[in-house]
Amino acid sequence: MPSFEQCYRAVESRDPRFDGWIYIAVASTGIYCRPSCPATTPKRQNARFFPTAAAAQDAGFRACRRCRPDAVPGSPDWDLRADVAARAMRLVDDGLVEREGVAGLAARLGYTTRHLGRLLSAELGAGPLALARARRAHTARLLLETTDLPITDVAFAAGFGSVRQFNDTIRAVFAATPGDVRRAGRRQEPTNGAVTLRLPYRPPYDAEAGWRYLADRLVPGLEELDGATYRRAVRLHHGTGVLSLTPADGYVRCELHLEDLRDLGPAAARCRRLLHLDADPAGITDALGEDPLIGPLVRARPGLRVPGSVDAFETAVRAVVGQQVSVAAARTVVGRMVATYAEPLPHPVGTLTHSFPAPGALAEAGTLPMPTARTRTVTALAGAVAGGDLDLAPGADRAEVEAGLLALPGVGPWTAAYVALRGLGDPDAFPGTDLGIRRSLVSLGVPDRPAEIAAVADRWRPLRSYAAQHLWTAAPPLTRTASGATRPDASTEGRAA
Repeated sequence: MPSFEQCYRAVESRDPRFDGWIYIAVASTGIYCRPSCPATTPKRQNARFFPTAAAAQDAGFRACRRCRPDAVPGSPDWDLRADVAARAMRLVDDGLVEREGVAGLAARLGYTTRHLGRLLSAELGAGPLALARARRAHTARLLLETTDLPITDVAFAAGFGSVRQFNDTIRAVFAATPGDVRRAGRRQEPTNGAVTLRLPYRPPYDAEAGWRYLADRLVPGLEELDGATYRRAVRLHHGTGVLSLTPADGYVRCELHLEDLRDLGPAAARCRRLLHLDADPAGITDALGEDPLIGPLVRARPGLRVPGSVDAFETAVRAVVGQQVSVAAARTVVGRMVATYAEPLPHPVGTLTHSFPAPGALAEAGTLPMPTARTRTVTALAGAVAGGDLDLAPGADRAEVEAGLLALPGVGPWTAAYVALRGLGDPDAFPGTDLGIRRSLVSLGVPDRPAEIAAVADRWRPLRSYAAQHLWTAAPPLTRTASGATRPDASTEGRAA
């Protein structure tokens, strides 16, 4: 947490850049807000600051109905950090506590429940139950405002164990009954059974670059682009779903067609990770914009994000398939894999017919439409994930994932770094052997030697992923691989593998 004075100045300035980083609560009213709330700045003696909405709620404060602090973009801190608290937050957002309880969260992170509770309370101001409770309240509000589901169904879809627990939580968090929340919200009618959400972000946001990245890599049957709307199928914890994303002013419009509404929260979190909506562009520009080498690139495109993924396993497979081949060829191969090994959608939407194959299905595949060596890599990767030897969940330890990937046949440093960058959202992954990055650096006057490139990239820590994205975007035109980067040098990647 910043100091009290820094927090108070942020509130006085009403700067929306601090929304999601800190929350202010007012002791005299019992309400907590985002820093940019247009309400009057409280007296110093009444101001309380918290690192999370859950911490404010756990301290007995209610969400402001004017600024709706529970609906701000997520804290970039959880995106940047790789420690236990940040990993726990990502797993809570993915609904792990609802599925496996606090004991499951602790086991996934390698701690006892008591020690994890102490750690999260010290770091985030709230324990795992309070964090999960805040997430359930947020999901419930979305369902109340955007669907006509009966309130009882909303309670269980949001992850509550009983209607009484649901009612008590909504009253405590929003100072209103569930019916009041539904009537007061700007409710939108569902479209063809879809739940419609607004996913806010911190401007600026270069949606054109993000959508171009997605459009270049569409896999038939799995993804489609309909005008400005990107649509794809996805496997979730309780069933499949179809995500539809359309950029708008200040937010992305998200429509979710879900088999099971319990997947709503995790599905929305995956959309945010795919589009990197929780990034802090002002902070990134401050950190990299003055660099003498890439500073001009960063300042020219301050809204450029690092595209992520809805499924790190899918990203890893597509990275392997895309090694040494063109985008078109890799799309064709992945499309055949999807059609052959994935479960069909129960209700196809548009041209979408299948989700991506499950790890178990690819692990047992006898042959795949690619060279034998690459088939061996994909089946080994799928087997490691299916068997639990390789964890690619949102809260996975990034160092352990890298070590696990490098232990697989056919995976070298470039592939491991790329999976960390796109699949795990690692802000400091840098595939320095990538040909596009090297060509871009050469055009900026950096010698094409590994030691020179590594030395230059070191000064961009811990934000090398953003530097890589700017270098890729500025690279001279080349044939690009399906994994999203220009084709890596064959000899370098081959020796590394």
